[in-house]
Order: sequence, then structure tokens, then C-alpha cells
Amino acid sequence: MIKLKTKQEIILMHIRDGKSQREIARITGRDRKTIRKYIREYEESRRNLIECEGVDAEEIVSSIVENPKYDTSNREKKKLTDAVVNRIKFYLDENEKRIDMGIRKQIRKKIDIHEALVEEGIDIGYTTVCQAVTKILNESKEAFIRCEYNPGDTCEFDWGEVKLLIDGTLITLHMAAFCTARGNYRFGRLYANEKTESFLEAHAEFFSHIKGNHRTMVYDNMRTAVKKFVGRHEKEPTEALLKISMYYCYQYRFCNAYSGNEKGHVEKTVDYLRGKAFARRLDFSSIEEANGYLLQVCNKLNDKEQKAMENKTAAQMLEEERDYLMPSLPPFDCAVVRNYRVNKYSTINVDGCFYSVPDNCVDKLVLTKVYTGKIIIFYEGQKLAQHTKLLGYGKWSLDINHYLSTLKKKPGALTNSLALQQAHTKISNLYEKHFTTNKRDFVELLLFMKDYDVSIELIESAVAKLLLINPVDISADKIKLLCTNCDSTDSTINRQDEIYKNSRNILNLYGQLLNADSDNFSDEEVAL
Repeated sequence: MIKLKTKQEIILMHIRDGKSQREIARITGRDRKTIRKYIREYEESRRNLIECEGVDAEEIVSSIVENPKYDTSNREKKKLTDAVVNRIKFYLDENEKRIDMGIRKQIRKKIDIHEALVEEGIDIGYTTVCQAVTKILNESKEAFIRCEYNPGDTCEFDWGEVKLLIDGTLITLHMAAFCTARGNYRFGRLYANEKTESFLEAHAEFFSHIKGNHRTMVYDNMRTAVKKFVGRHEKEPTEALLKISMYYCYQYRFCNAYSGNEKGHVEKTVDYLRGKAFARRLDFSSIEEANGYLLQVCNKLNDKEQKAMENKTAAQMLEEERDYLMPSLPPFDCAVVRNYRVNKYSTINVDGCFYSVPDNCVDKLVLTKVYTGKIIIFYEGQKLAQHTKLLGYGKWSLDINHYLSTLKKKPGALTNSLALQQAHTKISNLYEKHFTTNKRDFVELLLFMKDYDVSIELIESAVAKLLLINPVDISADKIKLLCTNCDSTDSTINRQDEIYKNSRNILNLYGQLLNADSDNFSDEEVAL
């Protein structure tokens, strides 16, 4: 097929330059029949345009300058016959049946349909099959229905990925995005993952932010909301969704599979917030800083006037909904409760990271509350430990106090222990300066600090006093003695100060008496 530029050159060479069709064919390398066709079409259109009686002039002008095209409507399809199309439709119908059975992951893809046709002895290319499948699936396009929402009725939720540089490292974060259906009020928050605890905390943060909640929340088929499919259209909610919807008293609704247009507000919100906030800035020192920046961007966007809303802002529209929202409640407890078995290192494995518990709990089953930023561990109703939740995989969070019983028996393990490396800097410095040759003594000191809730600052103060007395003889017993006698020593000094003052006062009184009566005594008596 020739292009419009070539068609123009052919016509100009013939009309303007007076070249023959044979000469034009030699210059352009095109077939004489093609050249004759375009010259005749142009001359006929031009003649009709000049006469222009009962003929649409615009249509003639369009025909003169239109791109060259071939009529392929009557071209016979050699390989994509009606029989082959029927076989493709058969496999697509089979896919629909499997989706209805809830086994979407086992449907035939385009490449599988092509392989099946080839196995049946049909000679057809993969590209042809792809085009046929796309055409069949797109025969009936969906229409969009304009909706009007009542105040306080509907809000939509979705996840979106954001790549940011956190403390110099490029990581993938997940943005929880909310958008009210009536006023397009937007709210976003970043999390390390899309797990249940993040899903719950995002809702609690949003409902606290708007001081209430809508009566209906709309979700797609995310795993944190949909436990499993029951048929094609019925979905069973997760336990987490049931709990939080019960607490905040809202209904939930799921979109049909692959029907993002059914929650079009929040679909656009994810892209909108991602572009407005993080197309301009990528570097942050922490996720908390990135969330603070995202909140500022959301507030700025919610304060912009919207033409579709009679120039009202999203914040103003939300304020109009305020009386229709469900009442504000204290934040939902966003923990996911799980049971974990304590391993031989006296740790539990939570999402690929390890957290320590006291060493007397090895091989026991402990209850754990997992939040987005922390984990709390219980055994038989008593709190054992609390850790900051780690990001990543294969990381360890160890508390040296959890291993003191074991270290008392095996003090030699202290030197290279990860627990000592992760201990407070002042504790590790104390070990390095004074107890590298007496590990058992150091463990005894740690036990003393744990049992009597003695701070490391008090230990440092005692060590400083000992260094003034004898720098080469620092022991746990001496440190403990100074720490336990600290209060009693202070009270003794206070009592001594009072006795000293009283004694001085009495001596002063006696002195005054002696001075007053000295005149009544002889020199020998005064001397005595």
C-alpha cells in the first residue's frame, strides 16, 4: 500500500509537471495500473467538484485528500475459516464454564488455544488466533452507567504500588487509596505490604481521619477482602473484613472480576495520587516521612475546586456528608492474631523475620498480635515480648535479656552472640571495656539489672566511682553493692549533716555561756 505522500507526488507529477504515466512509473517504481487508478480518481473528483451540482462538495474534497486504501472486505480468509472460528469460540465457552466453577487459574490462554488448534491439525498462526480471540471477546463493548450517590452512602478502596527511595534504597511500597463516591474526597497511606494488618490499619486511619465512615465500602477481588469464590459472582469475605465491617457497621460490596470500571473513582485515585505526589519527589528518610508528605498532597488536592461539583471542593462535599456518616468510633485494633511455635533459637518466625522470646519458652506455642509496625507476643495470657516489626526477609530482632538463663550456663557464647551485638550500645561498651575476660560476671550483672530494674545509667555511675578507687578491679559484685547502697548512703549523709549542724549550734551556745561568765572566774579557773 502506498502512502499519502506518494499519492500526492504521483498527482503533482502528472497535473503540474505534465509527466506521462509511464514516466511516473519509471521514477517512482510503482505499477502503471496503480498510477492510472489514482490519476483517474483525482481527475473525476476534481471534475465533480467544479461542476458541483447535486453533489456534496465536502465529500468530494475528502475523497481527493484521503489516504490510499485497499478494499479487503471481499478478500477470502484462507486460514481463519468459519470452522476455525467456531473451534476458537468452543474453547472460549469452555473457559467461561471453568470460571463459573471457580477455577479461573486453569482456563486456556491464547497460546493454549493456538496449541490446541495445531494439535487438531489446523494450520494457523499464533498472531491470527490472538486477533480472532480479541475480536470475539470485544464484539460487545460495555456501556458505562452514570450514577448518583446519596450523602454518606459509598466509598471505594483499592491498592496501588509506589516505588520510592527510602533512606537511599529503592523499595516497593503499597498505597492504600480511598475515594468517596459522591465528592471524590481522596486519602492515601503507604505500607510495606498488602497484608491483612495493613488492610485493617488503612481503614482505621481513614475512618479516624474523616471522623466517621460511609455505609458501604466497595472492593475488588483482593485477597485481604475475598477469602474465596463461590461460583462466578458470589464471594466469601475474609474474617478480617467481617470483623472490621461489624465494628464500624458498614456494608461491603465486591466488583465483578476484571471490572475495575465498577469502582472507577478509586481506580483513577491510585494513578492520580501516585502522579501528583510521587512523580515530583522520590527521596524520603523513612516511610513515616513519605506518609506525612502524602497526607499534605491529599489535603491540597481535596481543597481544589471541582467543576463537576459546582466548583465545590472535595473537603466541602465531605463536610456536607458529615451528618450522614456513621458515628466516629475509637480506632479498631488492627492486629492479626496468630499462633507461632518457638524454635531452638528462642525466636518466632513472622513473615520471614525472627523475633526473640524468653529462653524458657523454647518449643512452646505462643500467641502473637501482628501490627504493621510492631508485634506483641503472649503466653498463657502474660506478655512476653514486644518488638518493632522488621522490613525485609531473614532479619533478626533479639533482646539479650531473653537469653540470660542460657548465657548463665554457657557464658562463652556471649562473645559472638547476635543478641549482644543488638544490645544497647552502652551495654556492649561496658562488656568490651571491663568484662571480656569475665563473661560470667557480666551475665550476673545483666541478671541483676533485669531483676531489680536497674538502669544502665546507674551502672555507669557506679563504674565511674570504682574507676576512681581502683581502675583495674571492676567487678559485678562491687557494682551491685554501690547500686544497692546508693539510696541508703544518701540518707546517711543527710543524717550526718543534721547531726553536724545540731552539734555546731550546741557548741556555739556553750561558747556564749563561757564568754558571759568568764569575768566571774579567776584566771586559773578559766584555764581549767
